[in-house]
Amino acid sequence: MNAYSGPHFLKTPDAALRLGLSARTLEKHRCYGTGPMYRKLGGRIVYAIEDLDAWAEIGRRRSTSDPGNGTVHPARPVRR
Repeated sequence: MNAYSGPHFLKTPDAALRLGLSARTLEKHRCYGTGPMYRKLGGRIVYAIEDLDAWAEIGRRRSTSDPGNGTVHPARPVRR
């Protein structure tokens, strides 16, 4: 028997709440390609909780001098 343990995917408003962002900011990240991975299921956008946590982990730092393992870019186009 497989017990349901809660949602594996979150819609944009709930994903934004989990990250402490506004839904609009998360939408901008999606448009610019700077945000977490997402899935498009039919006409719906959903985020796997693991992908949200992995994206947030990229910005993890111990101090202001810690270079970390990557950069979480702001929600605007990235210059390459």
